[in-house]
Amino acid sequence: MELTTVSTNHAVFHDSGVVHRVTDLDAGRTHAAFGTTFETLPDLGRVLCTFATVNDVHFGETVCGLMEGSDMGPVFSADDGAEPYPEVMNAGAIREISEIDPMCVIVKGDLTAEGTTAEYERFLEFYGGAFGDRLHAIRGNHDAYHAEAIQTQNRKRIDLPGVTLATIDTVRPGSAGGTVYDDDLDWLDQVAAGSTQPVLVFGHHHVWDPATSYRSADYFGIQPDESETFIDLVARRPSIRGYFAGHTHRNRVRYFPATRDVPWVEVGCVKDFPGNWAEYRVCERGILQVTHRISSPEALAWSEKTRAMYNGSYFDYAFGRLADRCFVVTRE
Repeated sequence: MELTTVSTNHAVFHDSGVVHRVTDLDAGRTHAAFGTTFETLPDLGRVLCTFATVNDVHFGETVCGLMEGSDMGPVFSADDGAEPYPEVMNAGAIREISEIDPMCVIVKGDLTAEGTTAEYERFLEFYGGAFGDRLHAIRGNHDAYHAEAIQTQNRKRIDLPGVTLATIDTVRPGSAGGTVYDDDLDWLDQVAAGSTQPVLVFGHHHVWDPATSYRSADYFGIQPDESETFIDLVARRPSIRGYFAGHTHRNRVRYFPATRDVPWVEVGCVKDFPGNWAEYRVCERGILQVTHRISSPEALAWSEKTRAMYNGSYFDYAFGRLADRCFVVTRE
């Protein structure tokens, strides 16, 4: 029995493919259910708007669990004749996101497996068909490995009641690792300088931790020098209240001394375990991230199977702590 989600008034537990919802809870209080003690998120006042994000949706992927340069298993693929698993997982995410009627949906990269036009069109069929002009997508490394066929409007400002969202490009075409571009940082600096409300920033790659003693020559996320430049920008612009990435297929939140209580967030992928999406509730006194595990029977069957990847280590890596999935982003 795993506690997956807490909000202000409910909690969700998963027991393999069985979902248990505990409702009508008081906000900001300690509760107990199924042998687990947990605290609900606080009441931050009136909800001004909601929006949602997904990442690493990987339309077109056929084999799950492959790691370049490693034979660590197991790997999984859909049964012959079965619906492709990226489509099963994304259909489940879209149904659940639609239920909250978000003001916008941001897809934070890896829209496709190989960056082909056919895969991108399938992505647009699913997400564009569901959300129309509420959809905002940025590319990930998988969308630019072989050719820059997938061109999304990566730098975009989205003003919502109570919050400004800013998306940036972190892709280095042909590379798994990422970067941030000077033009994007200059633009973000201007957005933050002129904003009268909190700014949340979204990109595909996560940042490097400045406390790390070893500076990788080809880091899997945003390169060390560029990460430090990005962190310095956030440190001097207090209106920026968080950075939200995908790429790592894990749920994790980090805080750095230079940026104090600003979360640097990674959200797990849609396509395999834990198979989740993130809801954001913008409130009068703060912003809540509430991560949901996709809970259609078909999605749970697949994500339960894939939790065993990488010699059984994937669960501990990907699921994260409850505080990595559901938490408060302060407004100032």
